[in-house]
Amino acid sequence: MTTRIPRIAPSEITPQEVYFNRRAFLTGVAAAAAGAALGRAAAAVVPAGSGAPLACTFDGAESVGALVHAPDQNEKPNTWYQITHFNNYYEFGTSKTDPAEYAGRLQTRPWSITVAGEAQRTGTFALEDFLKPYALEERIYRFRCVEAWSMVIPWVGIPLAAMLKRLEPTSRARYVAFESLYRPGQMPGQKVPILSWPYREGLRIDEAMNPLAFMVVGLYGRVLPNQNGAPLRLIVPWKYGFKGIKAIVRITFTETQPPTTWSRARPDYYGFYANVNPNVPTPGWSQESELRIGNPFFHQRQKTLMFNGYGEEVAYLYKGMNLREHF
Repeated sequence: MTTRIPRIAPSEITPQEVYFNRRAFLTGVAAAAAGAALGRAAAAVVPAGSGAPLACTFDGAESVGALVHAPDQNEKPNTWYQITHFNNYYEFGTSKTDPAEYAGRLQTRPWSITVAGEAQRTGTFALEDFLKPYALEERIYRFRCVEAWSMVIPWVGIPLAAMLKRLEPTSRARYVAFESLYRPGQMPGQKVPILSWPYREGLRIDEAMNPLAFMVVGLYGRVLPNQNGAPLRLIVPWKYGFKGIKAIVRITFTETQPPTTWSRARPDYYGFYANVNPNVPTPGWSQESELRIGNPFFHQRQKTLMFNGYGEEVAYLYKGMNLREHF
């Protein structure tokens, strides 16, 4: 695949002081008045339709300040503009700029989440009620696309394990499956059968319970923009980016491995596990190195790390597995 990198004017880069003022967002989501202030402050940078701040609390301390783990590489967080204007979201089109161009028409309120399968707490929940019990955290994670480009992104969200435990999966729940919104009237890419819609992803239950797995509601201290998966998306930082399903509307606990969109479309390219692995090439290109978006040395690549640099936290999940076969 060809990776086109946007050339970004200095005037389009979010000032660092905006990022370091992120606590105004994190504390403000607990109160409607502060939420209204956030809405005004974010209006210039958050596309229409991104939705109001979520009614969550924040515990007053960033439990995970940074989880990057590669100080010898370029680990400066990417800018707001880079993150929101260079991404894959085929529901809006196959170009990297299509999500930013077309996602503003998506209506993210009201929104509901359906929980089904092998769990004690199932049913359909309004998003605000679904998220209310949780404290928000900020986590700065490496993000690695299977197309061999990467970013460093400061997400705001909730540990996936905390969310799933509250739903009380039964002993029969060996996997958890996720499903995205299907709304072709607002997501024009879904009118084209490039993939089987709606988008589906899944994890083994022990992967989902790993402390690094993260349900995201915000970015750079602001409400998550539509083009990045609003109002609720998944981030699994040791896996390729296509595992990070966006606009989630359904969570299902299952005893059997669920079908996933890309592994069904191209099983020779995209496996169920999709762990970042520099030793397993994708047909057509190597995964040994990656191009960091925003690197001032435009074509300089850096070494790809096993599990995207998170092996210390996740390698135990795959002990005894042949990671060349289970890609």
